[in-house]
Amino acid sequence: MLRDYRSERSLTQASLAAQLGVDQTYVSKIERGHRPVRDVGFLLRVCKVLDIPPGQVGLSSDLASVISHGKRGELGPGGDHDPVTVSQERWRAGRRYLNQHRAELANLAAGLYPREERLDPAPLIAPSQWLPDEPVRLEDIHLEWAGAPVPVAVDGSEPESQQVRPLRVPGRQYDRYTSAVRYLEPPRLFENRPSYRLLNVGWSRARGSMRFGLANYFDKLDLSEAVGHELALARMKRAGGKSTVDAIDWAELPFRSLIGDAFNHQRRALIPAITTLTLRRRRTHGTASFLLHWRDPAKVATASGLYDVIPAGEFQPSSMAPWDRVNDFDLWRNIVRELSEELLGTPEHDGSRSTPIDYEGWDLYRALQSARTQGKVSVYCLGAALDALTLATTIMTVLVIDDDVFDDVFCDVVRVNAEGITVSAGGGQTVGDGIAFTDANVQRLLGREPMAPPGAGCLARAWRYRVMLLTS
Repeated sequence: MLRDYRSERSLTQASLAAQLGVDQTYVSKIERGHRPVRDVGFLLRVCKVLDIPPGQVGLSSDLASVISHGKRGELGPGGDHDPVTVSQERWRAGRRYLNQHRAELANLAAGLYPREERLDPAPLIAPSQWLPDEPVRLEDIHLEWAGAPVPVAVDGSEPESQQVRPLRVPGRQYDRYTSAVRYLEPPRLFENRPSYRLLNVGWSRARGSMRFGLANYFDKLDLSEAVGHELALARMKRAGGKSTVDAIDWAELPFRSLIGDAFNHQRRALIPAITTLTLRRRRTHGTASFLLHWRDPAKVATASGLYDVIPAGEFQPSSMAPWDRVNDFDLWRNIVRELSEELLGTPEHDGSRSTPIDYEGWDLYRALQSARTQGKVSVYCLGAALDALTLATTIMTVLVIDDDVFDDVFCDVVRVNAEGITVSAGGGQTVGDGIAFTDANVQRLLGREPMAPPGAGCLARAWRYRVMLLTS
């Protein structure tokens, strides 16, 4: 199309590039078929310069109209469209849509995968070898460290991810999805911290093993949030004036398609969070309650606007110091740090210390560890899985804590923390009383509330094994 336009008007690539506001090399790559064009801002400029309707370059007239009118800052000098601003506004619109529709999008994404990989009713996927036959105590899981780095085939910079990486200057896109987030829509918590990378997981006879290496947190977001954003754009395009979309085709998802086998740690870095359902057990009644967390979109970059179990956090060292990589390489220690931050509102362990955490000298850790030794606190792993929408990895766990220990250790549970709001059942109860762990509440949350997939998975599997969890 561009070559024909130039030929008819005897234009050079450089002169056409000047009209389109991009580099000559960009036009050259498009004409040779080396650069697929998915940037709406650039496509709108092509329509204007070539005087052709949006449909001829694959744009719906509705989307073109929305972007062309009524948006702040989209018109440059002389009334011309500024391709950078249009591109970034389109990206922001897709990001907002992703954050506002994560629950529906996750269910839509789950339909892309084989039924045998789905963990219904939660929109999670997992191979059978990632899931134990029943909950496994944390102390029965062996963690192994892989010293050498393991390369990946996909890192988020590939051409297939172009449509979710907006222009930063004419003809130049952000190189990674996280770069766009940092400069265009940064949440309050957004740090590229060292994180443990899952390389293998297996279960046998009530015991487990996990192998890890090291990566960075943004290695995760450059793929997980990007594939979620990509699916959001596909749904926006499909929906048009319709309120629902029943399915998305793989052909509409080039970046997700490039990743291929979502469970292959050599294709991409699998960087897990640890999601923990906290059950406050009343032994004398044989009942329990649990805590729920609403994740504030202004504060967090993932699972925003959703309810999740609490605590939940990335499995990562508390700093980039080499001694913390060793000192913090423990599932239970990671969970206790998150309990401290999310339930008690203590400052995040952000790597600002110069010495390792003295876990055995930490009052909270020591109290929980003592109760664990007495059988008043138990921690189980329910397996590992991926969020179908973002392909983000999570290790699902459940913490069962007797009510007397909980009321002593967490007597000052905060309602608002650095990531969102802790939800209670209301009726004059304190935050720490939580929500009754009953079939009605579990089914309501799984079926009618916007739950984060990892939290939904924890809740569903914990309810399945509730007798074992509450009586052991």
